[in-house]
Amino acid sequence: MENKRRKFIHQTGLLVASTGILPNILWSANRTQNKKLGIALVGLGYYSTDLLAPALQLTEHCELRGIVTGSPEKIPVWQEKYGIADKNIYDYSEMGKIADNPDIDVIYIVLPPSMHAEYTIKAANTGKHVWCEKPMAPSVAECEAMIKACNDNKVKLSIGYRCQHDPNIQAYMKAAKEKTFGAVKMVSSSAGYFDGRTDHWKQKKALGGGVMGDMGVYAIQGARLATGEEPISVLAQTFTTRPEIYSEVEETAMYQLEFPSGARAACQSSFGIPMNYLNINYEKGWIKMSPHSEYIGNKGVRSDGKIIDFPLENQQAKQMDDDALSIMNNTDMLVPGEEGLRDIRVVEAVYKSAKNNTLVKI
Repeated sequence: MENKRRKFIHQTGLLVASTGILPNILWSANRTQNKKLGIALVGLGYYSTDLLAPALQLTEHCELRGIVTGSPEKIPVWQEKYGIADKNIYDYSEMGKIADNPDIDVIYIVLPPSMHAEYTIKAANTGKHVWCEKPMAPSVAECEAMIKACNDNKVKLSIGYRCQHDPNIQAYMKAAKEKTFGAVKMVSSSAGYFDGRTDHWKQKKALGGGVMGDMGVYAIQGARLATGEEPISVLAQTFTTRPEIYSEVEETAMYQLEFPSGARAACQSSFGIPMNYLNINYEKGWIKMSPHSEYIGNKGVRSDGKIIDFPLENQQAKQMDDDALSIMNNTDMLVPGEEGLRDIRVVEAVYKSAKNNTLVKI
């Protein structure tokens, strides 16, 4: 019996070495049953501090284990609050050392958009899986480089589109897929708020600022997800009512999208106008979502009288648990890097259209 057992182990070992498949299966099963994924947050600004770190305390499959920061004064605060070990704290220049840290499974990039590509690539090179906040990056070329780095390192990449993990958003995505009310004819998608700050990365071009990469992505997502299609053309206009603040980037954008089916979308995004809704008109009915892209409480109504109001305690927690399970079970990410890339293609087209005052094909 002992000889047979040794023979099995030997043969299994050869299989492990030759295919690389079994380790993933065993690793996945072990993670699912026994361990949460260790998350390291890169950048300790508002979103990490007020939203992601608290949300990680609500997750079933994740645990905040590490931080990467350039602000030493923040370290004791985070350690006291979350019990982060000294060995799991890094400066930006030391991020590569995470490769040798078994406590960390995922590196979450939460930095200004201009830094997303650089640090996503650095994270991928550690061999750890990567989550990156939206917008994915300021340019299509950077998005493609991020995807390539993760593919080359055989790690998963997900973009922090929390809304796609929300069952209320998934409800109208399902209506498009199943053609519940027939084909989509017209969409109105708006995302905006009044930002009173005067010295923030969102107002600085070099840091990836401008409304299109931030609230613009929500409006684009609304139109894309409502139709289930990718736009083929855009006509756009950008402007600002506060040039003393938005001197480098746009404060507000208005843009029309055309889709292959003939559906059209009128989109608005702003840092100066509060708005958050999605109206979808179909051949035989409609869906109205208001709010559409809030952190919590998105809800809607359908023309048949049904209410879209699925309870969700925390979008960020749901997002991170979904992405963790994709890693642990080796399944496709709900929102992979390619999804972020699709939005940035539209963003680039919006800027080109607004600059040249012309229709731009995508």
